[in-house]
Amino acid sequence: MSCWLHSESWLDTGPIYVRENGKLHVVNQGAGGIHNVPPKARPFRLFSRGFSVELCMNREDDRARRQRTDHFIFTYTKEGNLRYSAKSLFSLVLGYISDNVDHIDSLIGFPEQIAEKLFSAAEARQKFTEPVTGLRALQKFTEAYGNLVLCSLCLRNRYLLISEKLEEIKSFRDLTCLDLSCCKLGDEHELLEHLTKEALSSVKRLLLKDNALSDAGLRRMTAPVRVLKKGLENLLVLDLSCNPKITDVGIGYILCFKKLNCLDISGTGLKDVNAVTKRIQMQIGLVHSEVPLKEFDHSNCRTEGWAEQTVLQWEQAVMEAVKPQEDLRSRTAAQHFYGKTRRTEEAVKCKLEETETKASGNLQFYKEKVQNYHSPLKKEVAGSHESKNNKKRALAEQERERTSKQKHLCLTVEDWDLLNTY
Repeated sequence: MSCWLHSESWLDTGPIYVRENGKLHVVNQGAGGIHNVPPKARPFRLFSRGFSVELCMNREDDRARRQRTDHFIFTYTKEGNLRYSAKSLFSLVLGYISDNVDHIDSLIGFPEQIAEKLFSAAEARQKFTEPVTGLRALQKFTEAYGNLVLCSLCLRNRYLLISEKLEEIKSFRDLTCLDLSCCKLGDEHELLEHLTKEALSSVKRLLLKDNALSDAGLRRMTAPVRVLKKGLENLLVLDLSCNPKITDVGIGYILCFKKLNCLDISGTGLKDVNAVTKRIQMQIGLVHSEVPLKEFDHSNCRTEGWAEQTVLQWEQAVMEAVKPQEDLRSRTAAQHFYGKTRRTEEAVKCKLEETETKASGNLQFYKEKVQNYHSPLKKEVAGSHESKNNKKRALAEQERERTSKQKHLCLTVEDWDLLNTY
């Protein structure tokens, strides 16, 4: 039995070995005989001369090859030499799944630590900014992890972002804070209707400042809470300031939020402020505040969660879409030639914030904390407190009787038509 090492040339064949009677012999080609000598040590060549190695990264799709990162990590040593090391299998698998994140069936039951890394990898590849596949991928995360994806969302003065990414915004679940100030949504906006859904029943802080709301919008927003005891029943902080179309009737709708701790109705179209103040105090126990409350300071509201950078990517994409094009440079040059000044675009601010607030005054309400004093009280003080409590109870009973008599009038035909939509 002989073994022949094939090569490109006859001269580079090397020695020929023959096994005979259990012994290995080398064949001397020059003499044509067989010598029983040990083979000489010779470097073994795995590849033929002129062999080269090339890393191929999916030549069929050059675009995917550019976006795809290499499987090797290149670093420099202290001596200045280039050294490369292979990436871990976890990193390779994570990158592959993030490239195809829109094809995931479900993430329910998947570990949160790995899911967060997967979300960050897909976010770095801007997978959630794509029109169709981005929404489908985002829904898989929100269905499985809820408020871990996003627990607080600040969309203050971002009406363009709401119009462009409405479906993506509606996919977020279990939010605890939502800021929609200065967005001019109006009563019929789809996002306000989405607030009444079960997915946002966890919202505790809702800021609807300067949104052109009226009594009809508040009636629609509070209908599930008033009748079905669903929707925004866990609301603690509500801002309805700078909505001049909200009247005394609209304030009556929001009194169904029994858990409210803070309320801002500054800049609304109230006719009898004193009556509304007393009504708020009697029914939900909120007291008028003479100083501005920190709960309505919008600087404290920010976007928090895994999707924080995703919202920033959406905003950057929207701003780039509305940014002036480069072909307008000639127009600006002509304006400079004729001495015309360029119009500067300023950030849109709440125009009604100062005028309406000054006209109606500060109408912010808060719930007083009950303080328990362990020191003994005097009989006179105790008697005065009891008399005050009795008066409050009597007024409360009168108010309950009045509301019970008018309870059948609260649900109009429009209310029932609205409730039939849920």
